[in-house]
Amino acid sequence: MRHWPLLNLRLITPRLELRIPSPDDLDELADRALEGVHDPELMPFGVPWTDAPADELPGNIVRFHLGVISRWRPERWCCNFVVVHEGRVVGVQDVSASDFPVTREVHTGSWLGRTYQGDGIGTEMRAAALHLAFAGLGALTAVSGAFLDNPASLAVSGRLGYRPDGLSVHQVRGQGAVQQRLRLDRDGFTSPVPVEIHGLQPCLPHFGLR
Repeated sequence: MRHWPLLNLRLITPRLELRIPSPDDLDELADRALEGVHDPELMPFGVPWTDAPADELPGNIVRFHLGVISRWRPERWCCNFVVVHEGRVVGVQDVSASDFPVTREVHTGSWLGRTYQGDGIGTEMRAAALHLAFAGLGALTAVSGAFLDNPASLAVSGRLGYRPDGLSVHQVRGQGAVQQRLRLDRDGFTSPVPVEIHGLQPCLPHFGLR
């Protein structure tokens, strides 16, 4: 698409492809959400979107991702990739920033279908996003966070070199939840997998870069 080159942006790792979702991708992503993302007794997200009734969840997924694209501005963007493994959409990996040319800082977030957890895919997809941020866009820092009862996410961050950056308390499902903030400097990141970036150059103005 000539006037929205982000649809051609691809991140390729040995097992994964990350891309901006097509309508068909969003259908598959909604299926993954319906199949389950986490233990129902726990809530790893600050916004408990997975608590939506099963008949509402797919539509919520589609509207959210279309909304992310529609709200994209060079001064405030969110690159919300779907993660494709062996031809199947298995989750989401995002990279976002505000006033990026000044701050040179990105935030990452993700989720992965429960069936695909525990096999290193979470580490590989976040490594791809960090490679885009640091090598592709020239970020200096990346920040993230996970609740203390989400050891799998914290372990991914540890493997990729993040350092603790303080604690914050949030309200989740009517209860207090402590989140570990995390920070990664560009010099502290070495990707554990090779990452190829395709189609970035025409996208740079949309990231606020020229």
